[in-house]
Amino acid sequence: MLVFVTRRLLVALSVALTVSIVSFLLLHFSGDLATSIAGPDATAEQVEKIRVEFGLDQPIVEQYFHWLVSAVQLNFGRSYYFQDSVMSLISERLPITLTLGGLALGLAILVAIPLGVIAAIKQNTWIDRLALSFAVVGQAMPSFWFGLTLIIVFAVNLHWLPAGGNSSWQHFVLPAICLGYYAMPAMMRLTRTGMLEVLNSDYIRTARSKGLNESTVVLKHALRNAVIPVVALAAVELGFMLGGSVIVESVFSLRGLGQLAWDSISRNDYPVVQAVVLIIAVFYIALTFFADVLNALLDPRLRVR
Repeated sequence: MLVFVTRRLLVALSVALTVSIVSFLLLHFSGDLATSIAGPDATAEQVEKIRVEFGLDQPIVEQYFHWLVSAVQLNFGRSYYFQDSVMSLISERLPITLTLGGLALGLAILVAIPLGVIAAIKQNTWIDRLALSFAVVGQAMPSFWFGLTLIIVFAVNLHWLPAGGNSSWQHFVLPAICLGYYAMPAMMRLTRTGMLEVLNSDYIRTARSKGLNESTVVLKHALRNAVIPVVALAAVELGFMLGGSVIVESVFSLRGLGQLAWDSISRNDYPVVQAVVLIIAVFYIALTFFADVLNALLDPRLRVR
């Protein structure tokens, strides 16, 4: 088990380092950063002054090394556009994104697991087909289109919920539904598959032969084992949702990390873009590592290693 965790940790660190290198190079190879910062009307002298001021005249390897050392110390420099510390901007916006991700994940779990259980119990019936159709639609529907549809229906026409902002809990309802629907299909299908496998196992047949009622068999014996991989998947899905919050936050005007990334990209604010990409990637890698370790702890075949 210790060997497994060590290997996964080394893989996670390697992926994080690779992401930092790729994100750094992509931004620096996308064009002349000094010219983008100075603007189209800047003179050659002004561009050169900015290049020296931000260290863009140094070799690319040296630039990356200095940036990585500072990033490890949570020092991402200063925003070109907002004229504030990048870490201050992230500290202000990150709680909003985490709140949205947590609400979306909770909603996805509350809907996907019961729906997967019902679909497994009612296999090959219209209920099962309806649940699978729900999953297919959830995967095929673009999140920005679904978000706009929610705004038109519940904010514009019905006036039940606000269309944007983050000043109260009502402002998080529509974005949480939009983002949570993204994670529901995979969790629902995994729950259904796990329940079908468990319901056909020997110990479930034994439990039924002892005269236990069906609700006890399903909820106490079958669901407890079928939901184990869903818990690990939920951690991975949370990482996906944090990355996907860029679109959802832009649609609903939530001032979270995703909205900050969008504003920074549109204004060529490279220090903020690099920091946001790295932080979201680290969150996703950490959640994936947690999911792998959780699977290992719950899997007897890995527990003995």
